[in-house]
Amino acid sequence: MLFASVLAGAVAAVSGFGIGSLLTPLFASQYGTKLSVAIVSIPHLLATAARFAGLRRHLDRKVFLNFGIMSAAGGLLGALLNARANSPALAMVFGCLLIFAGISGLTGLMDRMQFGRKMAWVSGALSGFFGGLVGNQGGIRSAALLGFDVQKETLVATATAVALIVDGARMPVYLAVENKGILSAWPMLIISMSGVFLGTFWGVRLLRQIPEKTFRTLLHVLILALGLYMLIHGFTSRMRV
Repeated sequence: MLFASVLAGAVAAVSGFGIGSLLTPLFASQYGTKLSVAIVSIPHLLATAARFAGLRRHLDRKVFLNFGIMSAAGGLLGALLNARANSPALAMVFGCLLIFAGISGLTGLMDRMQFGRKMAWVSGALSGFFGGLVGNQGGIRSAALLGFDVQKETLVATATAVALIVDGARMPVYLAVENKGILSAWPMLIISMSGVFLGTFWGVRLLRQIPEKTFRTLLHVLILALGLYMLIHGFTSRMRV
């Protein structure tokens, strides 16, 4: 668990996402998916706050306000529709979107399409909407922010600021509904919190050393990997139903 937590913190510091995707399945094997989402939200909040503290000077306030508002609005709508949706099927659709975004970036198709900043506002709303439906906004949020053509530190800082707002909004709900379950997992919780904090510290330092072109390639690879995971996870979940 410690190694996975350090890795999750480092990956999130470089890409803006990854903690929920890596840690939730590990907790789910012991506590179930619903409770695991609540448990993981605590190290997720800690790592997000630590990541923002290290990158706050790079925040693009204009992008944050516009993209963040659109993403939050889309996320709220997606969350409201979540209860009526077919989660495995949505996970597969979500995975396909991430796979398309990853491949488009790696092949240069995304650059040739030249979406521009206006399309990026739409991407913010769509990223929030699909993230609200599936419950995993990080990957699609970072993919959408690539449309703003900002430097790597600004991209991660902005994605982190948006994630911090989302975490702050959902934490009181989790603590109120799942407080007993969260307390029962305190040993693994402490390990995961320590791990993501160490991983975040190391990952922020690594981010500053990665060349801009390499960063964008790496981010597209991580988005593609998350898409494949979501597609496979959605397919296997659908088969079990």
